[in-house]
Amino acid sequence: MEIHFVYYNLNMKSHHSFLIILTLLLSLSACKTDKTETIDVINWKVAQNYYIENIDLASKYLDSLKVEGLKGKNTKHYFTLAREAFKKAEPFASYLNPEVGHRTNGPALPVYKEDTGKILKPIGLQKIEESIYNQDTSITDFNQEIYVTQGLFAILKGNMQNRALTPQRFFIATHQQLLRIVSLGMSGFDTPVSHLGIKESAISLKSLQTVYNNTIKSSILKKNKTLDDTFNNSILKAINYIKQNQDFDSFDRFTFTRDYLNPITRHWVSIRKTADIWKPTNTEPFNFDAPTFFESNSFNLNYFTTTTNRNPSDKQIALGEKLFFDTQLSANNSMACVTCHSPALGYADALTVNLDNNGNKLQRNTPTLINSAFQKSFFWDGRSETMIEQISSVFLNDKEFNTNVHTFSEAILQDTTYIKLFKEAYGQVPKNNTNVIKALSSYISTLNGFDSKFDKNIRGELDNFTDEETLGYNLFMGKALCATCHFMPLTSGTVPPFFTETEKEVIGVPKTAKNNKLDDDSGFYYKYKEDLHKGMFKTPTVRNIAITGPYMHNGVYNTLEDVLNFYNLGGGGGLGFDLEHQTLPFDNLNLTETEQQAIIAYLETLTDVPKINTLKQPL
Repeated sequence: MEIHFVYYNLNMKSHHSFLIILTLLLSLSACKTDKTETIDVINWKVAQNYYIENIDLASKYLDSLKVEGLKGKNTKHYFTLAREAFKKAEPFASYLNPEVGHRTNGPALPVYKEDTGKILKPIGLQKIEESIYNQDTSITDFNQEIYVTQGLFAILKGNMQNRALTPQRFFIATHQQLLRIVSLGMSGFDTPVSHLGIKESAISLKSLQTVYNNTIKSSILKKNKTLDDTFNNSILKAINYIKQNQDFDSFDRFTFTRDYLNPITRHWVSIRKTADIWKPTNTEPFNFDAPTFFESNSFNLNYFTTTTNRNPSDKQIALGEKLFFDTQLSANNSMACVTCHSPALGYADALTVNLDNNGNKLQRNTPTLINSAFQKSFFWDGRSETMIEQISSVFLNDKEFNTNVHTFSEAILQDTTYIKLFKEAYGQVPKNNTNVIKALSSYISTLNGFDSKFDKNIRGELDNFTDEETLGYNLFMGKALCATCHFMPLTSGTVPPFFTETEKEVIGVPKTAKNNKLDDDSGFYYKYKEDLHKGMFKTPTVRNIAITGPYMHNGVYNTLEDVLNFYNLGGGGGLGFDLEHQTLPFDNLNLTETEQQAIIAYLETLTDVPKINTLKQPL
């Protein structure tokens, strides 16, 4: 706003006075215009201080915990308060430093450092929880756990002090925290022993409301008061629903997610758009415009795709689809991708293990390709980091395609359709398999299914989930602990909310269905020869599991009943195998036969095979 200083003397002519008055009027008019167009200034510092104050508070509660001791009257009380304070700080703290945030509130398991070969002991809040509730830790080790965790808090606090809270950081961090509720809080992943995760989900929602009210609320009120009211009411309803029943085993996660949490995420998308202070980029795992985490487009495929093959054209996908069915990709024309990944069988093969190009058995079971694009490692042992690398390995494997990546079978071009497709897709006829592999990857990345009976019901599009299926979902997310490894909503081992890694687990799969001998496949152990990794395999998705058996890396189980029985008994450790590094959380699950059948009923609702279009060749 300009300020006009007007000087005049009493002896000036009248028209000079008129000009002065006119100038003043114009100045006042300008002031009025400036005021009308003023954009609300959001005080992000208030929210930033809120996050910092709570990480400080979490550390102070750990001080009280240390004074109380491992077996004190108020030990669990102070631990609970420390966790609640951390959950309030977690969105911003973990957004700024995902690795430290995850270690602070990650699983109480040793971590192998690939760069040094060292194994780091379990640390963080989950390790403290384990010590308190299991009472199997010395007071010296307990105090050390507190000391290390406070050190992690200090690192997170330093980041929050040195890096300002901005609209981008606020909206991304909030999106991540909402997903934590869906995938980590509700499932017990955050609190596997104390089961405080249900209550903490209410803490996270209340914290979101607090930060919202201290930042962008005033702007939303001016633009859409109804949206502000419905958003705040939806949070209050969700919190009240949690307060009615915080019991871990009986909490109805299906109803809570569908009827209480999904409305919050829908309103949050509207709030972000209404605020209009940050435009999402294409660099995060999420589609920020998706109204829930269960949409067919909730996740950003480009984030999971190698940079050399993002945004493929329709022509490149069509070429990859045709190549998928062509046996001429293999050296002796005996194998194509479809040989092991049949659309009619959920892009698996229904065999215990498939056969190589000479008709001999391969080592491992064929996994489905559906939703495989949303992974950060490939093959059962996780030896390939990208799909491009995985497909290249199939070409190079002398038991599979046995074709050098840098050569190309001109026999393929005898089908003149290929000449046109290659030119349209890549501008030239190939001289090697580089573009062949890219095209295959582009096609496989389209084989995604997020419109199953479950998805349509959790989104509220259908209302035909049976009581048994609902019970099965609640067990999957709760008592049975399935979702602590098969994270919702992808149901795979790709870890939310950052999706930078796909988990591998040691579960002790037997050699045969008799369950009397441990399988001798060492899995991920091959890479570092570290005992911690013996028998370690990637956690696959369970979507379409009803049609993609047999199960496990060696196809040992033919039915889902066999699989549920294995986990219910406690995995390999429960079968009596000597497994020092098994990663399953308990010896057994104590699931009844009715409960196991309910979980299977739920798993069957996850079937959603992409439609076969006209480009596909007959089997």
